[in-house]
Amino acid sequence: MTDTLYIADRAIGPDHPPYIIAEMSANHNGNLDAAFAIIEQAQKAGADALKIQTYTPETITLKSDAEDFCIKGGLWDGRTLYDLYAEAHTPWDWHKPLFEHAAKCGIPIFSSPFDTTAIDLLEDLGAPAYKIASFEAIDLPLIRYAASTGKPMIISTGMADDEEIGEAVAAAREAGCKELVLLHCVSGYPAPAEDYNLRTIPDMGARFGTLTGLSDHTLSNATAIASVALGACVIEKHFTLDRQGGGPDDSFSLEPEDLVSLCRDSKEAWAAMGQVNYGRKSSEQGNVTFRRSLYFVRDLKAGEVITEDAIRSVRPGYGLKPKLADALIGKRVKSDVSWGQATSWDVIEADD
Repeated sequence: MTDTLYIADRAIGPDHPPYIIAEMSANHNGNLDAAFAIIEQAQKAGADALKIQTYTPETITLKSDAEDFCIKGGLWDGRTLYDLYAEAHTPWDWHKPLFEHAAKCGIPIFSSPFDTTAIDLLEDLGAPAYKIASFEAIDLPLIRYAASTGKPMIISTGMADDEEIGEAVAAAREAGCKELVLLHCVSGYPAPAEDYNLRTIPDMGARFGTLTGLSDHTLSNATAIASVALGACVIEKHFTLDRQGGGPDDSFSLEPEDLVSLCRDSKEAWAAMGQVNYGRKSSEQGNVTFRRSLYFVRDLKAGEVITEDAIRSVRPGYGLKPKLADALIGKRVKSDVSWGQATSWDVIEADD
């Protein structure tokens, strides 16, 4: 297993903050200026990368209104696959301007290719990585072709069972992929949080020997942030300028303010994970004195025996620890002590 991989010089792995991918998908709604604005807002929000999708309706489906090609139920009920993808696709002649604009904004951009010609286009543009979408996770020839580029790969696993995931990983590895992340995913749009079973994330990493992350289609950030505690080092969320924009994916995407929160809170969650550490933390140092300790609650003359009613466990913590009460009882003080004085071995007679 690779403990760390790099996309455009950004380290990804358990020892680094989660890598946040803002997925543009179809949220440009056919407007190149909107696509530019999405790139700009993703960078301002703190996302680590902007992702697009590279297909045309002809490369992803057939132009048919036969029953097999008609969508039944869900957000896109009644539409043909061809018509949906004709609306949703990112035109190929946009790709170069999008890559150039992302470079100008200072945010890496890469894509989900849906056939080999898409990979060829993205290679010409210098894409730093490839993302295989959940619906394509069973397309082993596509995975092999992407892997043959030697670029880091991210594979979403929505709808794939453990056997199919294993086949996808093997195909990528055998074709030359050395840097691989699997994203736990639920291919519902949107998906309810209770479908996510986030405990799958560490099991997936152990079972397939890869870094793991989350492709999150829930409507809030709670699931994504929780995934960090279970080892997710990559988080992908759909991103739009306006959830009410009317596009195919707008309704289940994050808006700019939401993306700002995701970038901030997921990194805070990662920082909170830290390491196994039972020692006193820096923020606790000043509060040590407010712990309990043993104080004299009766005046004693030198030579007097300390009785049970002569000491008491109270705050603050300048005296001996409460666990030493039994060790003090029955001993003599070697100098006068007064009510409210902290206990100390300095005033206790040593045993003969």
